[in-house]
Parts: sequence; structure tokens; C-alpha cells
Amino acid sequence: MTDFIRFFLPIYFILFFTVSFLGISLTVAKKIGKNPNVLPRDGSAYALIGTYFKIVLAALFVYVILLLLLPDRVMISFRINILDINFLKYIGIILMVFAFILVVIAQIQMKNSWRIGIDHTMKTNLVTSGLFQFSRNPIFLGMTISLIGFFFTSPTVIAFFFLLIGSILMQIQIRLEEEHLLKQHGSVYLTYKKRVGRMLSLY
Repeated sequence: MTDFIRFFLPIYFILFFTVSFLGISLTVAKKIGKNPNVLPRDGSAYALIGTYFKIVLAALFVYVILLLLLPDRVMISFRINILDINFLKYIGIILMVFAFILVVIAQIQMKNSWRIGIDHTMKTNLVTSGLFQFSRNPIFLGMTISLIGFFFTSPTVIAFFFLLIGSILMQIQIRLEEEHLLKQHGSVYLTYKKRVGRMLSLY
């Protein structure tokens, strides 16, 4: 099981970001005539959040490579022994695969409204159908589930750190986007916000 996870994790994250970020971004860019990556590069607080996202993603990639090359050394040094059981590893793999599918479907359903960051130059349509009937942020929900699954497959202090910091950054980004959507769509978004939960609505 450990050997499978060593190879599964880097392949998973490479596929995840190739398909859900690079692939979807290129598709949307062709349709809207601009780069959907609109994270600012100035000295603002929002730009800093984007920088932290990139740092965390880079660190995550380095970590899974270290797990691939030096599994025993990394796991022994940082392992949370009580959680290091095969049952949780299987659950983690299932969660990660489910999260990948969830994110890709949500991105496809967003169509031309998909952005990495907040687009202040172009008004995007408010998507409320499909997965967005049950979550206002199914993409961030999927990313969170993916990090939970990652922690289960590799129950270390470092993996927990990625889950914690990643969740905090996503929650900050969600609230920034909510403010923007409220300004763009007004009462329509407010009604949607009251009807559908930030991460998940159970009917």
C-alpha cells in the first residue's frame, strides 16, 4: 500500500493541476480571448494571498516528490502513528479521486465564468445550476476534500499543515470572491447566498 501511495500522489497532483488548472484555463482563454488567471501581481493584500497559494502548491509538490524518493525517512520523521492505518489510506484515495472529479465537473459547469482569482475587468455570469445548487464553492470544496484525502493517505504533521494552511487560504479567497459577486450581481447573489451554503447545502 505504501509503495502504491508513493507513486499515486505525484501522479495525482500532476494530473489534478494539469487538467483542472492548465487544461481548463487554456480552454476558457480561447473562448473569452484573455487569460482566466487574473490573480493580481501588485503589492496588495490580495496579491499576497495569491503568492501564498503558489508557495503552498510548490511546497506540496516538493513534499510528494520527497515521499516518492525518501518515503521511510519522511514518514518516520513526521508520521502520526494513530492514523497510519490502511483503512484510512483507502478512504483517502477514494476522497482524492472523488475530489478530482468534483472539481473538473464544477469547472466545466462554470463555462466562461471560470477564473483563477477575481476578474475586475469583465462581468461573469452567476452560475447557480448543477453542482452550484448544492454548494456556492464546489471547486474549493473539492480542493478541501482532496487535501483531507491527502492527509489520510499520508498521515504526517506536514500533510496536516498543508490541509490547515490550504483551508485557511481558501476560506479567505472565498470571502473575497463573495464580496465581489455581491457587488456584481446584487440582490440576485444575495438570494442565492441565502439559499445555498458556502461549502455545502444538504436538502
